[in-house]
Amino acid sequence: MPGGIGQPPLLGRSALRVEFTGCSEAKGSIHNLNIICILILVTAKIKWKSEPSVPMPRLSLHHEVAGRIGSLIAQGRIQPGSVLPNEAALGVEFGVSRTALREAIKVLASKGLVEVRRKTGTRVRLHTEWNMLDPEVLSWLFSGTGVPAGLADLMEVRRVVEPAAARMAAGRATPEDLDEIREACLAMERATGDLPSSVESDLRFHLAVLEATHNVFMRPFGALIQAALRASFRLTNSNRDLYSKSLKLHRAVVVAIEAADGDESQAAMLAILGQTSRDIATQTKAAAAGKAGVGLRKRAKKGSG
Repeated sequence: MPGGIGQPPLLGRSALRVEFTGCSEAKGSIHNLNIICILILVTAKIKWKSEPSVPMPRLSLHHEVAGRIGSLIAQGRIQPGSVLPNEAALGVEFGVSRTALREAIKVLASKGLVEVRRKTGTRVRLHTEWNMLDPEVLSWLFSGTGVPAGLADLMEVRRVVEPAAARMAAGRATPEDLDEIREACLAMERATGDLPSSVESDLRFHLAVLEATHNVFMRPFGALIQAALRASFRLTNSNRDLYSKSLKLHRAVVVAIEAADGDESQAAMLAILGQTSRDIATQTKAAAAGKAGVGLRKRAKKGSG
Protein backbone atom coordinates (compact mmCIF):
# COMPACT_ATOMS: atom_id res chain seq x y z
CA MET A 1 0.00 0.00 0.00
CA PRO A 2 1.49 3.42 -0.91
CA GLY A 3 2.68 5.38 2.10
CA GLY A 4 2.59 2.35 4.39
CA ILE A 5 4.85 1.97 7.38
CA GLY A 6 8.50 1.91 6.33
CA GLN A 7 7.90 4.17 3.30
CA PRO A 8 8.24 7.98 3.22
CA PRO A 9 4.93 9.73 4.01
CA LEU A 10 3.14 11.14 1.01
CA LEU A 11 1.33 13.99 2.72
CA GLY A 12 0.97 16.81 0.29
CA ARG A 13 -0.74 14.88 -2.54
CA SER A 14 -3.90 16.53 -3.78
CA ALA A 15 -6.05 13.89 -2.08
CA LEU A 16 -4.39 14.65 1.25
CA ARG A 17 -3.58 18.31 0.88
CA VAL A 18 -3.24 19.96 4.26
CA GLU A 19 -5.97 22.52 4.78
CA PHE A 20 -4.78 25.98 5.73
CA THR A 21 -7.46 27.77 7.67
CA GLY A 22 -6.11 31.27 7.66
CA CYS A 23 -4.78 31.15 11.16
CA SER A 24 -1.78 33.37 11.62
CA GLU A 25 1.55 31.61 11.45
CA ALA A 26 3.80 31.48 14.46
CA LYS A 27 5.92 34.59 14.77
CA GLY A 28 9.55 34.65 15.86
CA SER A 29 11.84 31.73 16.41
CA ILE A 30 11.08 28.40 18.00
CA HIS A 31 10.07 28.86 21.64
CA ASN A 32 13.21 29.41 23.70
CA LEU A 33 14.02 26.56 26.06
CA ASN A 34 13.64 27.56 29.70
CA ILE A 35 17.02 26.68 31.14
CA ILE A 36 15.90 26.70 34.75
CA CYS A 37 13.09 24.27 33.93
CA ILE A 38 15.54 21.99 32.16
CA LEU A 39 17.79 21.77 35.19
CA ILE A 40 14.90 21.29 37.63
CA LEU A 41 12.47 19.08 35.72
CA VAL A 42 14.84 16.59 34.13
CA THR A 43 15.54 13.79 36.56
CA ALA A 44 18.74 11.85 36.96
CA LYS A 45 16.92 8.69 35.89
CA ILE A 46 17.51 9.57 32.22
CA LYS A 47 20.40 7.64 30.68
CA TRP A 48 22.85 10.37 29.79
CA LYS A 49 25.51 8.24 28.14
CA SER A 50 25.75 8.14 24.37
CA GLU A 51 25.12 4.53 23.35
CA PRO A 52 24.68 4.50 19.58
CA SER A 53 25.55 0.82 19.30
CA VAL A 54 22.74 -0.35 21.60
CA PRO A 55 19.67 -1.27 19.52
CA MET A 56 16.55 0.65 20.48
CA PRO A 57 13.37 -1.31 21.28
CA ARG A 58 10.87 -1.32 18.43
CA LEU A 59 8.24 1.38 18.78
CA SER A 60 4.57 0.51 18.86
CA LEU A 61 2.66 1.17 15.67
CA HIS A 62 0.92 4.27 16.97
CA HIS A 63 4.20 5.69 18.30
CA GLU A 64 5.79 5.12 14.90
CA VAL A 65 2.96 7.01 13.20
CA ALA A 66 3.15 9.76 15.84
CA GLY A 67 6.86 10.10 15.12
CA ARG A 68 6.33 10.46 11.38
CA ILE A 69 3.59 13.08 11.76
CA GLY A 70 5.49 14.79 14.57
CA SER A 71 8.60 15.11 12.39
CA LEU A 72 6.56 16.68 9.59
CA ILE A 73 5.12 19.21 12.04
CA ALA A 74 8.38 19.95 13.88
CA GLN A 75 10.32 20.50 10.64
CA GLY A 76 7.72 22.93 9.30
CA ARG A 77 6.34 20.75 6.52
CA ILE A 78 2.96 21.06 8.22
CA GLN A 79 2.59 24.61 9.48
CA PRO A 80 1.03 25.80 12.76
CA GLY A 81 -2.66 26.53 12.28
CA SER A 82 -3.04 23.79 9.66
CA VAL A 83 -5.77 21.19 9.99
CA LEU A 84 -4.64 17.60 9.46
CA PRO A 85 -6.51 15.39 6.98
CA ASN A 86 -9.36 13.37 8.47
CA GLU A 87 -8.88 9.95 10.06
CA ALA A 88 -9.93 8.03 6.98
CA ALA A 89 -7.42 9.84 4.74
CA LEU A 90 -4.58 9.56 7.26
CA GLY A 91 -5.38 5.90 7.85
CA VAL A 92 -4.99 5.17 4.15
CA GLU A 93 -1.87 7.32 3.94
CA PHE A 94 -0.04 5.48 6.73
CA GLY A 95 -1.66 2.10 6.21
CA VAL A 96 -2.96 1.85 9.78
CA SER A 97 -6.29 1.44 11.49
CA ARG A 98 -8.28 4.35 12.88
CA THR A 99 -7.61 3.04 16.38
CA ALA A 100 -3.82 3.25 15.88
CA LEU A 101 -4.18 6.68 14.30
CA ARG A 102 -6.27 8.00 17.20
CA GLU A 103 -3.63 6.79 19.65
CA ALA A 104 -0.94 8.52 17.58
CA ILE A 105 -2.89 11.79 17.68
CA LYS A 106 -3.20 11.43 21.46
CA VAL A 107 0.59 11.17 21.70
CA LEU A 108 1.00 14.35 19.66
CA ALA A 109 -1.64 16.16 21.69
CA SER A 110 0.06 15.18 24.96
CA LYS A 111 3.24 16.87 23.70
CA GLY A 112 1.42 20.05 22.75
CA LEU A 113 1.85 19.71 18.97
CA VAL A 114 -1.83 19.40 18.10
CA GLU A 115 -5.24 20.06 19.55
CA VAL A 116 -8.33 18.02 18.72
CA ARG A 117 -11.78 19.58 18.42
CA ARG A 118 -14.96 17.87 17.33
CA LYS A 119 -16.09 20.37 14.72
CA THR A 120 -12.79 21.68 13.40
CA GLY A 121 -10.68 18.50 13.52
CA THR A 122 -7.02 18.16 14.52
CA ARG A 123 -5.17 21.45 14.30
CA VAL A 124 -1.40 22.02 14.61
CA ARG A 125 -0.61 24.30 17.54
CA LEU A 126 1.83 27.23 17.62
CA HIS A 127 5.50 26.53 18.35
CA THR A 128 5.21 28.34 21.66
CA GLU A 129 2.71 25.74 22.87
CA TRP A 130 4.89 22.70 22.15
CA ASN A 131 6.54 20.84 25.03
CA MET A 132 10.12 21.67 24.11
CA LEU A 133 11.41 19.78 27.15
CA ASP A 134 10.14 16.52 25.67
CA PRO A 135 13.04 14.45 24.24
CA GLU A 136 10.85 13.13 21.41
CA VAL A 137 9.81 16.64 20.35
CA LEU A 138 13.47 17.66 20.29
CA SER A 139 14.29 14.53 18.31
CA TRP A 140 11.61 15.34 15.72
CA LEU A 141 12.72 18.95 15.51
CA PHE A 142 16.34 18.01 14.79
CA SER A 143 15.80 14.85 12.73
CA GLY A 144 15.91 16.51 9.31
CA THR A 145 18.89 16.79 6.98
CA GLY A 146 18.82 20.57 6.56
CA VAL A 147 19.52 23.38 9.01
CA PRO A 148 17.19 22.80 12.00
CA ALA A 149 14.88 25.69 12.85
CA GLY A 150 15.71 25.49 16.56
CA LEU A 151 19.49 25.60 16.19
CA ALA A 152 19.86 29.22 17.31
CA ASP A 153 17.85 28.51 20.46
CA LEU A 154 19.98 25.44 21.14
CA MET A 155 23.15 27.52 20.94
CA GLU A 156 21.75 30.05 23.41
CA VAL A 157 21.09 27.28 25.92
CA ARG A 158 24.51 25.73 25.36
CA ARG A 159 26.25 29.09 25.94
CA VAL A 160 24.54 29.35 29.32
CA VAL A 161 24.98 25.74 30.48
CA GLU A 162 28.21 24.31 29.05
CA PRO A 163 30.76 26.97 30.07
CA ALA A 164 29.43 26.77 33.63
CA ALA A 165 29.69 22.98 33.42
CA ALA A 166 33.32 23.21 32.29
CA ARG A 167 34.12 25.45 35.26
CA MET A 168 32.51 22.96 37.63
CA ALA A 169 34.29 20.05 35.98
CA ALA A 170 37.64 21.77 36.53
CA GLY A 171 37.05 21.70 40.26
CA ARG A 172 35.27 18.37 40.61
CA ALA A 173 36.53 15.95 37.95
CA THR A 174 37.84 12.63 39.27
CA PRO A 175 40.73 10.78 37.62
CA GLU A 176 38.13 8.60 35.89
CA ASP A 177 36.31 11.69 34.61
CA LEU A 178 39.56 13.11 33.24
CA ASP A 179 40.33 9.83 31.49
CA GLU A 180 36.92 9.89 29.81
CA ILE A 181 37.30 13.51 28.68
CA ARG A 182 40.79 12.81 27.29
CA GLU A 183 39.67 9.66 25.51
CA ALA A 184 36.69 11.43 23.98
CA CYS A 185 38.99 14.15 22.64
CA LEU A 186 41.37 11.53 21.23
CA ALA A 187 38.42 9.76 19.62
CA MET A 188 37.47 13.04 17.95
CA GLU A 189 41.00 13.27 16.51
CA ARG A 190 40.88 9.69 15.24
CA ALA A 191 37.49 10.36 13.64
CA THR A 192 38.77 13.13 11.33
CA GLY A 193 37.21 12.55 7.92
CA ASP A 194 34.60 10.13 9.31
CA LEU A 195 31.43 12.17 9.88
CA PRO A 196 29.35 9.60 11.84
CA SER A 197 32.26 8.77 14.16
CA SER A 198 33.18 12.43 14.64
CA VAL A 199 29.60 13.27 15.61
CA GLU A 200 29.46 10.50 18.23
CA SER A 201 32.92 11.37 19.59
CA ASP A 202 32.01 15.06 19.81
CA LEU A 203 28.81 14.16 21.66
CA ARG A 204 30.80 11.88 23.98
CA PHE A 205 33.17 14.75 24.82
CA HIS A 206 30.46 17.19 25.80
CA LEU A 207 28.55 14.57 27.79
CA ALA A 208 31.79 13.68 29.62
CA VAL A 209 32.24 17.31 30.68
CA LEU A 210 28.66 17.43 31.95
CA GLU A 211 29.21 14.16 33.83
CA ALA A 212 32.36 15.54 35.45
CA THR A 213 30.31 18.26 37.17
CA HIS A 214 28.80 15.62 39.49
CA ASN A 215 25.64 17.74 39.53
CA VAL A 216 22.51 15.58 39.49
CA PHE A 217 20.59 18.10 37.37
CA MET A 218 23.42 19.08 35.05
CA ARG A 219 24.38 15.52 34.13
CA PRO A 220 21.06 14.55 32.46
CA PHE A 221 20.97 17.78 30.47
CA GLY A 222 22.99 16.21 27.67
CA ALA A 223 20.61 13.27 27.45
CA LEU A 224 17.71 15.64 26.95
CA ILE A 225 19.30 17.36 23.98
CA GLN A 226 21.31 14.51 22.42
CA ALA A 227 19.31 14.63 19.18
CA ALA A 228 19.79 18.39 18.98
CA LEU A 229 23.53 18.10 19.61
CA ARG A 230 23.90 15.40 16.95
CA ALA A 231 22.15 17.62 14.39
CA SER A 232 24.45 20.51 15.28
CA PHE A 233 27.60 18.36 15.07
CA ARG A 234 26.53 16.84 11.73
CA LEU A 235 26.34 20.35 10.32
CA THR A 236 29.66 21.65 11.68
CA ASN A 237 31.77 18.47 11.50
CA SER A 238 31.06 17.90 7.81
CA ASN A 239 33.65 20.54 6.88
CA ARG A 240 37.16 19.18 7.43
CA ASP A 241 38.80 22.59 7.89
CA LEU A 242 36.21 23.72 10.42
CA TYR A 243 36.54 20.41 12.25
CA SER A 244 40.31 20.84 12.50
CA LYS A 245 39.82 24.24 14.17
CA SER A 246 37.28 22.71 16.53
CA LEU A 247 39.73 19.98 17.60
CA LYS A 248 42.25 22.58 18.80
CA LEU A 249 39.57 24.27 20.89
CA HIS A 250 38.49 20.96 22.43
CA ARG A 251 42.09 20.19 23.36
CA ALA A 252 42.24 23.55 25.17
CA VAL A 253 39.25 22.53 27.28
CA VAL A 254 40.98 19.26 28.20
CA VAL A 255 44.17 21.07 29.25
CA ALA A 256 42.25 23.60 31.35
CA ILE A 257 40.17 20.97 33.15
CA GLU A 258 43.27 18.87 33.79
CA ALA A 259 44.88 21.95 35.36
CA ALA A 260 41.79 22.50 37.53
CA ASP A 261 41.60 26.04 36.13
CA GLY A 262 37.94 27.04 36.32
CA ASP A 263 38.31 30.41 34.60
CA GLU A 264 40.27 28.97 31.69
CA SER A 265 37.93 25.98 31.37
CA GLN A 266 34.94 28.27 31.12
CA ALA A 267 36.67 30.53 28.60
CA ALA A 268 37.80 27.55 26.51
CA MET A 269 34.28 26.13 26.34
CA LEU A 270 32.93 29.56 25.38
CA ALA A 271 35.51 29.61 22.59
CA ILE A 272 34.20 26.26 21.29
CA LEU A 273 30.64 27.54 21.27
CA GLY A 274 31.64 30.81 19.61
CA GLN A 275 33.41 28.88 16.87
CA THR A 276 30.43 26.55 16.55
CA SER A 277 28.08 29.49 16.01
CA ARG A 278 30.36 30.85 13.29
CA ASP A 279 30.65 27.40 11.70
CA ILE A 280 26.88 27.03 11.66
CA ALA A 281 26.57 30.42 9.95
CA THR A 282 29.17 29.38 7.36
CA GLN A 283 27.46 26.06 6.64
CA THR A 284 24.02 27.66 6.54
CA LYS A 285 25.19 30.19 3.93
CA ALA A 286 26.79 27.42 1.90
CA ALA A 287 23.58 25.38 2.00
CA ALA A 288 21.52 28.41 0.95
CA ALA A 289 23.90 29.16 -1.91
CA GLY A 290 23.69 25.53 -3.05
CA LYS A 291 19.89 25.62 -3.11
CA ALA A 292 19.94 28.90 -5.05
CA GLY A 293 22.32 27.37 -7.60
CA VAL A 294 20.08 24.35 -8.05
CA GLY A 295 17.10 26.63 -8.60
CA LEU A 296 18.92 28.66 -11.24
CA ARG A 297 20.02 25.52 -13.10
CA LYS A 298 16.48 24.17 -13.09
CA ARG A 299 15.07 27.44 -14.46
CA ALA A 300 17.81 27.62 -17.08
CA LYS A 301 17.12 24.04 -18.16
CA LYS A 302 13.39 24.71 -18.33
CA GLY A 303 13.96 27.84 -20.37
CA SER A 304 16.24 26.08 -22.84
CA GLY A 305 13.69 23.34 -23.29
